[in-house]
Amino acid sequence: MIISKKNEVYLIVETDKGVARELSDFFTFEVPGAKFMPQYRNRMWDGKIRLYSLQTGEIYFGLLPYIEEFAKRNEIEIEYKEGVKDEQPLQGMDGFVGRVSPQSKGKTLEIRDYQMDAFTHAVRTNRSLLLSPTASGKSLIIYLLAVWYAMKTEKNVLILVPTTSLVEQMYTDFVDYGFKESMMQKIYQGYSKNITKPVTISTWQSIYKMPKKWFEQFGCVLGDEVHIFKSKSLTGIMNKMVNCKYRHGFTGTLDGTQTHRLVLEGLFGSVNKVTTSKELMDAGTLAKLKVQCLVLKYPDADCKFMKDQSYQDEVDLIVRDTRRNKFIIGLTRALKGNTLVLFQFVEKHGAVLHDMMKDLDRKVFYVWGGTDTQTRENVREITEKEKSAIIVASYGTFSTGINIRNLHNVIFSSPSKSRIRVLQSVGRGLRKGSEKSTATLYDIADDFTWKSRQNFTLRHFMERINIYNEEEFDYEIKNLPIES
Repeated sequence: MIISKKNEVYLIVETDKGVARELSDFFTFEVPGAKFMPQYRNRMWDGKIRLYSLQTGEIYFGLLPYIEEFAKRNEIEIEYKEGVKDEQPLQGMDGFVGRVSPQSKGKTLEIRDYQMDAFTHAVRTNRSLLLSPTASGKSLIIYLLAVWYAMKTEKNVLILVPTTSLVEQMYTDFVDYGFKESMMQKIYQGYSKNITKPVTISTWQSIYKMPKKWFEQFGCVLGDEVHIFKSKSLTGIMNKMVNCKYRHGFTGTLDGTQTHRLVLEGLFGSVNKVTTSKELMDAGTLAKLKVQCLVLKYPDADCKFMKDQSYQDEVDLIVRDTRRNKFIIGLTRALKGNTLVLFQFVEKHGAVLHDMMKDLDRKVFYVWGGTDTQTRENVREITEKEKSAIIVASYGTFSTGINIRNLHNVIFSSPSKSRIRVLQSVGRGLRKGSEKSTATLYDIADDFTWKSRQNFTLRHFMERINIYNEEEFDYEIKNLPIES
């Protein structure tokens, strides 16, 4: 097997036809939920993703360790061409952090051991996928890498984030750490795409249509919240960056599927687990989390009716149920501290909950996709100074990346089974504040069990319980009649 480097995106693997077919099978996976997709239903696609091309021999550069695993398992010798195995010597690392001396609010930051280990690993390997949970100091690792590559490479650094709020938040964090505003720029709606500074922070939506030529000016790409990088637009960006040698992705969660992980590792590099939420809680770095699972039991008549409903019908009925919404309002009213209520559907749920909460004698904020970036940032800043504020927010706007240290409670008001959404949403409450060392998640589930048949969203709740067990979260389940 001969492995050569095509560019910074792809390797070329040359071998005989029989081994090539086996390699293709090794890198072929069924896409979860493919059978529900129009291309599959119309027989235009077999529902599988193939990461190795039999026609061209191309495969993502970041999958080299898996190719080596395949070769070892099949006792195949590998011949590496120039540029394939290219780890960097750690020259200049000594004293780098001291020279950069990141700060926060004027005080020098202590860089934790796992943060330094992650930074060193990334620099040494050129490409990596760093798995680092919420509130583990991910933005500081990104900052160190951005400064390192801005100093060490002739080309510019591109930082990709999923939302405009995260552009503003990361820009603010970098300024707080001590980076000069004259050295970086932002790209999203209203900002120029003409690159004039060494470090650019952009949403991927703002640049994915830019031509390949535009991306040639970047020598390093740092992707934050890369669990969404499986979308075609994002993989398109990474595939255009054919001359970008340094690639590092960051996320707190992967969705648990092998396809998802391998696509991300192919685009960036091998997964490196920085730390875990449990380790950070035990060390006192994160707030101690308590999960209160509140299972609402519905009357027999409702359960009998629900047994014949589709998943979409069940969810629609749940979020429109007046009894359930009143329960959420009562729960929110009873909680002490700042509370984040997360919803999925804007018009039929979020807007209704917000309207019902207007009568509460507390500051209530409403954030959804139509809320402009500056307003979202203002809500975040105001909540940091409040003691009993309520934020009613969509999962899409506040489940990922948004930092609010002074958040005491999180309520899941809409059902979900997405591992990424659950763990990212949990993370909103884990940051410690000056007056906060604990946080509580209220996971609201709905029990429409009829005889031996469990309803869809109750089964999804059981999947969330599996996630809590895997993450070693402390949880308690309480069953409550909805009409009580």
